[in-house]
Amino acid sequence: MADIKIIPLNPRSKNITEGRSRAPNRSMYYAMGYQEGDFKKPMVGVANGHSTITPCNSGLQRLADAAVAGIEEAGGNAQVFGTPTISDGMAMGTEGMKYSLVSREVISDCVETCVQGQWMDGVVVIGGCDKNMPGGLMGMLRANVPAIYVYGGTILPGHYKGKDLNIVSVFEAVGENAAGRMTDEDLLQIERRAIPGTGSCGGMYTANTMSSAFEALGISLPWSSTMANPHDEKANSARESARVLIEAIKKDIKPRDIVTRKSIENAVAVIMAIGGSTNAVLHFLAIAHAAGVEWTIDDFERVRRKTPVLCDLKPSGQYLAVDLHRAGGIPQVMKMLLVAGLLHGDCITITGQTIAEVLKDVPDAPRADQDVIRPIGQPMYPQGHLAILKGNLSTEGCVAKITGLKNPAMTGPARVFDDEQSALAAILEGQIKPGDVMVLRYLGPKGGPGMPEMLAPTSALIGAGLGESVGLITDGRFSGGTWGMVVGHVAPEAAVGGTIALIHEGDSITIDSNHLKLELNVPEAEIARRRAAWKAPAPRYVRGVQAKFAFNACSASQGAVLDNY
Repeated sequence: MADIKIIPLNPRSKNITEGRSRAPNRSMYYAMGYQEGDFKKPMVGVANGHSTITPCNSGLQRLADAAVAGIEEAGGNAQVFGTPTISDGMAMGTEGMKYSLVSREVISDCVETCVQGQWMDGVVVIGGCDKNMPGGLMGMLRANVPAIYVYGGTILPGHYKGKDLNIVSVFEAVGENAAGRMTDEDLLQIERRAIPGTGSCGGMYTANTMSSAFEALGISLPWSSTMANPHDEKANSARESARVLIEAIKKDIKPRDIVTRKSIENAVAVIMAIGGSTNAVLHFLAIAHAAGVEWTIDDFERVRRKTPVLCDLKPSGQYLAVDLHRAGGIPQVMKMLLVAGLLHGDCITITGQTIAEVLKDVPDAPRADQDVIRPIGQPMYPQGHLAILKGNLSTEGCVAKITGLKNPAMTGPARVFDDEQSALAAILEGQIKPGDVMVLRYLGPKGGPGMPEMLAPTSALIGAGLGESVGLITDGRFSGGTWGMVVGHVAPEAAVGGTIALIHEGDSITIDSNHLKLELNVPEAEIARRRAAWKAPAPRYVRGVQAKFAFNACSASQGAVLDNY
């Protein structure tokens, strides 16, 4: 990534009457009710991810309305446009899941296209589901006009038999039911009660991980990343975000001023401290690429080694994002890391303040009346949880999530599957035994295509009581709700002839997070023989966005972006 060249954009006009704009442009605005005085105001985009596709996004319209009001109150003109979304939770386990990562690129293209095509002076991006955030930020970075991200907010927990529920409760209940450990009635009630309203999935899954990281970057307002969507403070925060953006336009604070190598390091430190999603690795590689910042997969391991896990959050812990919010939110976690010398306090934020200035009045230590955030001297784990493994099975690196495991190392026989559905069937039918290492391949950026998430099989393993005794490796991805002996983003992927494509049923595989190794225990001469005999499979798609994604996507170890030429 060191050789990335960012082509500077043309100078941008400060209002519609300057620069490239001419009278015909003004006529189009008059048709929408603009008055003469409006042309002296900044034109501010509102990228609205509202849809009724998913509860993650179905509560965004009131936030967009609040942002529009905030823009107008602060002296700007709001220009609203839409961005799409794919519900990971709904698409999981289906062919539709292959469109999830694709949607990241589509969203980024939408933001860049509208901001640049309409020559906007700034943009508020509003999103909820997982890919809304990296996609939105990548578009903001490409356009590089003053911008702020407004996260749609987390969902409130469901309840059944005295327990809090969330989306992963349903997937794990399916596994428990298949294993005979849960009744059909309990499964039905959990399914009906797990998602009580609007907002993104409630644990420290991908959406809440990325929102927390954006707050740490300084591209979102403090405390905004863990608010619940239905609460009034979320709409108030959207309105305030718009006001802050108008000030950023006046000060000319742009996304590439905020997203730097040091601020990405801050964000990754927070991801480690909160026990965030494996998807953050993939997305921050893509974000760094969009920003023109040198950042590699090895940098995650460097930050992991020095950053403790401070928060007891699902999927491997006890609590949800709403609990983290009540306990002090991301600012409390950041202040502890700052005091410990694990954050760069001089990074600028969208408010114009530095990180240190934003956190000035936040206590140095967490409150004693909560145990969601641990004191820095008593962490959940002394080092971060997203380990980068390498070896002959993944020479470019892969990602293991090692929180919640008693022993993050195992060697066992390979159980090989070339698709997710047959792997899930094998788990539900009791064919997978303790000690097995499941291999799910041809599911990478090119092979899937679109690198689908494996929440269904990993949750089925947890539900069947096999979460710590069965390994699972894949060139696909994992949901932020996944935990267990799992390794994803294996690169090079099977579709390009990576070693994962050469594994035979019964081969010995070692997953060793203690020594950061992923190895196929087969002689090199035999691996070479298999490689010479391997043939690339025919593309799954030959037209449309999936075909375009498969053709252009680079390795997961480089963020699976489409423009890494």
